[in-house]
Amino acid sequence: MSISCIIVAGGASRRMGTDKRRLRLWGERGPMLLEYMVTRAARFSDDIVVALNDPEAWSGLPARLVRDEVARSGPLAGLAAGLAVCRHEYALALACDLPLVQDALIDALLAHPRPYDALAPIRPDEGARAPRNPQAAEPLLAIYRRTCLAAIRDCLQRGARALVEPLEMVDARYLAPDIWRQYDPHGVSFINVNNPEDVERVKMIIANSPKC
Repeated sequence: MSISCIIVAGGASRRMGTDKRRLRLWGERGPMLLEYMVTRAARFSDDIVVALNDPEAWSGLPARLVRDEVARSGPLAGLAAGLAVCRHEYALALACDLPLVQDALIDALLAHPRPYDALAPIRPDEGARAPRNPQAAEPLLAIYRRTCLAAIRDCLQRGARALVEPLEMVDARYLAPDIWRQYDPHGVSFINVNNPEDVERVKMIIANSPKC
């Protein structure tokens, strides 16, 4: 089944102190992080949308660029902007700062039986305590139906910014850790690049794992 892909790329990078989208985790001659994520997305989708607050700075990306739907409203606004323009009924949403996301895990999400409004894996540190709790889900390694747009916009209008809140308003399903670990045993797909320490950790993983 065809699927769109929304890369939520924001642009603030407050904790990093620099624009993490431009990090070159694979060496100085390697791609920037956002370029890499767009290339990865092309494996799964023929409709790649990048939601960010400065599209004019990324005109060379091989993707459709859209501005966050509500300024200074965080990644929820980017998800709304992407869903509003995606060409397929379902969209894979990925955070730009998940460089180690595993193809096998994405394949498992794409293969999960439909219909549903949203499908998200439970984060590694939450699975034992909350196997079906939206608060424990990873909302930017997930699949959304276009029907979720109304719930997301409702949250934005109310000033709610938590990415997991729309999951409580739709027919959401969850992939428990005992399921997704079959495809990503060490949970590296969930490692965000938020600060310099994360950068060094990810670089080390990449250096020691040819598949990353």
